[in-house]
Amino acid sequence: MQDNQISSKEERQAKRSRRNREEDYALVEKAKLNEQQAFTRLMEKYRMPLQFHIGKIVRDKEMIEDLVQEAFLKAFDNIHSFDTTYAFSTWLYRIATNHSIDYLRKKKMKTLSIDEPVKAKDGEMQIELPDLDSEADQEIIQQQRENIILEAIESLPEKYSVIIKLRHMDDKSYQEIAEIMKLPLGTVKAHIFRARELLNKYLIEKRGSF
Repeated sequence: MQDNQISSKEERQAKRSRRNREEDYALVEKAKLNEQQAFTRLMEKYRMPLQFHIGKIVRDKEMIEDLVQEAFLKAFDNIHSFDTTYAFSTWLYRIATNHSIDYLRKKKMKTLSIDEPVKAKDGEMQIELPDLDSEADQEIIQQQRENIILEAIESLPEKYSVIIKLRHMDDKSYQEIAEIMKLPLGTVKAHIFRARELLNKYLIEKRGSF
């Protein structure tokens, strides 16, 4: 009896999920035709979930609503590129995640230290940078270092760059990243391991540039 109840519940959930996805697809098609009501409905439907999602990445409550609005604008500006292979919510959350991480990156890079190696909080990644010439222009060198590190991160495939930003710029735990990205914990760990390998390789090749 209990197994039947569980099966029935799962079936109802699956039906709701299908209906929800079909509704989103219909709204997206209308939005592609610039029907304002479709945009409005999508915003009404996902505003609160998006606030919660962005709030898990950005702790500044005053910025959350601005980031929500900007994420919607980015999504609507690129609505014609939406791939129906994915759920609309997945696509929207990815845009919001990337936009929120970009916001955090801009804040973080202003205070990035030039005197320490780039380190993971768990000590799993250390990228040693060479000593600085004491007579060099420190501000220029700092900017150069920041640009190279950012360039290294941005050179990663998207699935790695998003996760490495969450881990090393926003100090998110593996579990938090899994929840934000809606990925299995094992996949998050594997992506971070591979991303670190690629970052180290990239920065070793660039060592002579800074």
